[in-house]
Amino acid sequence: MFNNISKIIFFIALLSGTFLAISANSWFGAWMGLEINLMSFIPLISDSKNIFSNESSLKYFLTQALASAMILFSVITSMFFMGMSNFLMENNFMQMIVNSSLLLKMGAAPFHYWFPGVMEGSSWMNCMILMTWQKIAPLILISYCLNYYFLMITTIFCVIIGSLGGINQTSLRKLMTYSSINHLGWMLSSMMISMNLFLLYFLMYCFLSVSMVLIFMNFKLFHLNQTYSSLNLNPVMKFLIFCNLLSLGGLPPFMGFLPKWMVIQMMIENNMIFLIFIMVMMTLITLYFYIRVSYSAFMLMYTELKWNYFFYNNYFYISLFLSFFSIFGLILTSMIYIIF
Repeated sequence: MFNNISKIIFFIALLSGTFLAISANSWFGAWMGLEINLMSFIPLISDSKNIFSNESSLKYFLTQALASAMILFSVITSMFFMGMSNFLMENNFMQMIVNSSLLLKMGAAPFHYWFPGVMEGSSWMNCMILMTWQKIAPLILISYCLNYYFLMITTIFCVIIGSLGGINQTSLRKLMTYSSINHLGWMLSSMMISMNLFLLYFLMYCFLSVSMVLIFMNFKLFHLNQTYSSLNLNPVMKFLIFCNLLSLGGLPPFMGFLPKWMVIQMMIENNMIFLIFIMVMMTLITLYFYIRVSYSAFMLMYTELKWNYFFYNNYFYISLFLSFFSIFGLILTSMIYIIF
């Protein structure tokens, strides 16, 4: 990705756009930060040698431009009719428009139509940025004007579409896309309870997503059948990939269960029983197809050839380190809690 100086400049502009958006003291400043972030990500995602990445960059630009226009329109209209002070706090309709445009920006359901297509045509590095960093500014801006009933409906859409959309997917990028949509539902629900809980969940999700993407990027994996066949030469990494996948789904012995456990507990304490029931049921569907592909990889499509030698590079050791915490993090956290 960083093969020339222009890519580095655009990447720095991408970071600064997000920081400007979340630290702005006006909605116009936040919009400006989102625009800087958008305009610097387009050159990173486009590649003249790859027609699919050009298509992805065009899809991304059109949807993001539409969302930015909606934000600017709603903010200017609200300020024109209601004045400067607390204009979004007094009008639920304008809150819904701003929240909808921010949800469109980060690809949350039911505004997710562009997200799988853009992910499918992007490199793994761009997918990692799209799944993690590009969600920071819209999520923080949503927390400034929370509309609880609207976010509850969005959460239900996210967990349902994120769970059902991942069934029968063979592309790893689309599998990660629908996993991201499902996790967005959990993040929005945690945001309704506590910002500290949301930050914990978001950081944990970023950690698990980065550990998965680094493995896929290292071994040039894009489809499930590649994980079945090519990684037979490296059974340790095959084991780590599917343990990380189960951790991302939130299976209890792994680290990914910890933030979901905390969200479930806090939502039960706040009497949000119906919402958490739907979220847990949909997560079980997600775990079903994760366990299905993991079982196939471990039990049915496993052969080990003794005479093959595999080259271990730096990415392998980074992935090994991250995967260790992803798999054993919940056990280590429990032990530290008991000791101290």
